[in-house]
Amino acid sequence: MLKTKIADPTRPGSLAHSARAKRWDELLRGFPDLAEMHILDLGGTPAAWSAAPVRPAHVVTVNLDPYTARHADAEAGITPVVADACGLSLPAHVATKRFDLVYSNSVLEHVGGHYRRQQFADTVHAHADHHWVQTPYRYFPVEPHWLFPGIQWLPFRARVAISQYWGHEHIPRAGPTTLPCPSEFS
Repeated sequence: MLKTKIADPTRPGSLAHSARAKRWDELLRGFPDLAEMHILDLGGTPAAWSAAPVRPAHVVTVNLDPYTARHADAEAGITPVVADACGLSLPAHVATKRFDLVYSNSVLEHVGGHYRRQQFADTVHAHADHHWVQTPYRYFPVEPHWLFPGIQWLPFRARVAISQYWGHEHIPRAGPTTLPCPSEFS
């Protein structure tokens, strides 16, 4: 499938894989001592750090998905935590700690409205003096998660209808019965 060849970040040669490699290069230019750092990754997964070109001294990943913690490789230096990246449910051993860097890749646009984005920013600033918060450029003509031109500008009901037939990233579509009917959002 063409979308898989473009959007699968684990597939060498894909557009997503190349873009991710460029972001890593940029991160390493900004933080050349990354291998010695203690990092808080808001929204990240242990698998992403296991595949990273440079392994930090220690990484704490914070993700709402309990699957990321249950199925994490038992690798030294990576601690998965199931919690809200907006700081609402961070366990004490994370909530009170300072890190060398707070890292977040494409999470900010998923946390919710202005108040939730402010909570996210407060979490970032509370845990480190250095930050790497990456988010897709909203006005780029092709939305990077869906690879559908202009979907980000369509009304919600239209996006739901399209998503029933258009797979998300490198994940194939599951069919129209997996998402709510657009009439439920009237």
